[in-house]
Amino acid sequence: MPAKNVASTRYSELAEITPDNVKNLHVSFTFSVGVNRGQESSPLVVGGTMYVLSPYPNILYALDLTKPGAPLKWQYNPKPEAAAQGVACCDVVNRGPTYSDGHVFFNTLDGNVVSVDAATGQEAWKTKVGNIHVGETMTMAPLVAKGKVFVGNSGGEMGVRGWIQALNQHSGKVAWKAFSTGPDKDVLIGSEFKPFYESDKGQDLGVKSWPPNAWEQGGGTVWGWISYDPDLNLLYYGTGNPGPWNADQRPGDNKWTSGIFARDADTGQARWFYQWSPHDLYDWDGINEQILLDMNWKGETRKVLVRPERNGYVYILDRTTGEVLSAKPFHAITTTRGVDLKTGRLQYIPEKKPEMGKVMRDICPNASGAKDWSPSAYSPRTGLLYLPHTNLCMDEEHMQANYIAGTPYLGSEVRMKAGPGGHRGVYTAWDVAGERAAWSIKEEFPVWSGTLVTAGDVTFYGTMDGWFKAVNARTGEVLWQFKTGSGIIGQPTTYRGPDGRQHVAILSGVGGWPGVIVSADLDPRDATGALGFLNAMRDLKDVTTKGGMLYDFVLP
Repeated sequence: MPAKNVASTRYSELAEITPDNVKNLHVSFTFSVGVNRGQESSPLVVGGTMYVLSPYPNILYALDLTKPGAPLKWQYNPKPEAAAQGVACCDVVNRGPTYSDGHVFFNTLDGNVVSVDAATGQEAWKTKVGNIHVGETMTMAPLVAKGKVFVGNSGGEMGVRGWIQALNQHSGKVAWKAFSTGPDKDVLIGSEFKPFYESDKGQDLGVKSWPPNAWEQGGGTVWGWISYDPDLNLLYYGTGNPGPWNADQRPGDNKWTSGIFARDADTGQARWFYQWSPHDLYDWDGINEQILLDMNWKGETRKVLVRPERNGYVYILDRTTGEVLSAKPFHAITTTRGVDLKTGRLQYIPEKKPEMGKVMRDICPNASGAKDWSPSAYSPRTGLLYLPHTNLCMDEEHMQANYIAGTPYLGSEVRMKAGPGGHRGVYTAWDVAGERAAWSIKEEFPVWSGTLVTAGDVTFYGTMDGWFKAVNARTGEVLWQFKTGSGIIGQPTTYRGPDGRQHVAILSGVGGWPGVIVSADLDPRDATGALGFLNAMRDLKDVTTKGGMLYDFVLP
């Protein structure tokens, strides 16, 4: 699976590649996916086969690692509806496939979940769960656990209503569906629901914390990462921003958006919820990865959930109860004063609240957050969490938003820009127990790739101008880098090949929200284009071009 395990650590036990020999890595093979859009997917290796998934049109390839050059074994093309491209908010990306019990599972942009026989490439089943005509798309990587495939929708910028669904992994039949807004029966909130904080207690808060009927276009989409604790049998996943961006049109906490749910994997019943950003003012989707650790906290062993959040704080939660144990900033923040650990509430700074008809300047972090979907990795050897993130702020003005199905529902004009220091990206090693940064690497562009860390104490990540980098996990020293043909926004994979050696693979192909200026060839003169990201990325076209290539590396 893309996250390596259900705890989402992205930690590999492989140790053949070390700080001493990583400089000797060389290309072992390449493969073109034939689609030059944003490549956010993770290559998946099962036995002697590598599975690679393209962005729209979501072609799945199987490469034979047992033969020189890893030739193509088969390909599967689900042929998604072309119209899906028109309602995708921020490039036509896909975050990867997942393997379980002889099948590969993935989502298509037009709202289908697919199961493919891993040996033959034959379709086992295909279930339509989303509706592009109301603006729903699907870009997330599924999670498979307890015989179910867990998936969610994208489209918060289109005023859709967020949900997560569980499908039977053998038949594709929907087992349960939980919405992120609306009455308790729709959200699967019942007698088992015991949130830690008072502000999350009460009946039908998914309706009452909104103006009348506003929850029907309330957002809260589930397009990020899901983790699973088999001992507690709980799923953990975040919900996206409320709609519209203009917060004046939706007074209230806007449950259950910009938060995190713990749910029973069998029934979908909610156990607890915590809201990272109540009444979200800045498009801070709460969809990032959550790393599940059992650690010593203040002298006591706790089952915790570590979450680097879009609002700029690294949270540590008790994953049994939803209590916030810690929330420390990892980004320059001008919008909030911290988290009140008694109430769990994020403390907004009133002077930074966007208003109708007034430009609010220097909002930090910006709408893509201090850290977007790009997943981090945790090493039990170093105790460090490796965070790929951004350093961006924005100027914003709100205006009236009107809902028309399948069209943008924003009510906001944004111009993003570099944060303090002028660089736009950072790769940070965060000391989880120490609640502080251990070291960091500044990057010219947002670090939009995922990362991984190994037992050899090496981490890998990519940059938007095309460098694939290996870093000493303890010191932050860049040990090796390779210039790929396009910017990197994908997730690296390391594996032991049929040749017995440790390999590292990455997809190169710029795109995603910050890179759509290149992948969709947008005009850099439009400062508000790509929901305001173009203003911060005007120079990306000067340093990289479109791409869609897999690179695989190995030691001599």
